[in-house]
Amino acid sequence: MESSLEFSGSLGSVSSLASRCRTFKVLVIGDSGVGKTCLTHRLCAGEFPSRMEATIGVDFRERLLDVDGEKIKLQLWDTAGQERFRKSMVQHYYRNVHAVLFVYDLSCPSSFSGLTSWLEECRQNSVRQEIPRFLVGNKTDLRESRRSDGLVSQERALDFARTHHMTFFETSAKSSPNAVEDVVAAIGAKLKGQKKPSVSSPPAYSGSFKLSNQKNPEKDVLSCC
Repeated sequence: MESSLEFSGSLGSVSSLASRCRTFKVLVIGDSGVGKTCLTHRLCAGEFPSRMEATIGVDFRERLLDVDGEKIKLQLWDTAGQERFRKSMVQHYYRNVHAVLFVYDLSCPSSFSGLTSWLEECRQNSVRQEIPRFLVGNKTDLRESRRSDGLVSQERALDFARTHHMTFFETSAKSSPNAVEDVVAAIGAKLKGQKKPSVSSPPAYSGSFKLSNQKNPEKDVLSCC
């Protein structure tokens, strides 16, 4: 599977691309600090940011893939993990979703426990069971430096993934670019098999943007990987 990194900055380029390939909206959810923004940045820009701010509302990024000769575009919606930054816009996140990435920090068991709340939010917002779901354990680079009893084991994560019909991956947005590409390949292959996706209209502009109902929201600086 060949792919290219894309960061378009104008409505014209988005509209032109959308006319040539199928577009899929992929929602990235999980607790604050699990590395969702770093992961989507690695997926789309091909690099790891050294410093990130807490997502206010939603960050939007794109990735163009060539899957078995067909070009498809992934629209990755990186949502805020903190409820105060996302409460008023939850319904917009889940509208016309084609796939969902559930991200947790494998060095933070509480973020794994929090996945049940994200599953419930999906249910409340009518995300159908047939929508592809992926479970991503992030920050594998921290495994060797932490005590095993403070980590989420692969066995526990696999059991959760099987129970909820998810495809499971472990990766590090910071130090495992090849593993991140495996996630992209799996999403692309899964979505390509959908014959007639209900493609949503292109957003007003593309690249990375934030939505907020606050005039001057305060920024929280996070270190994520």
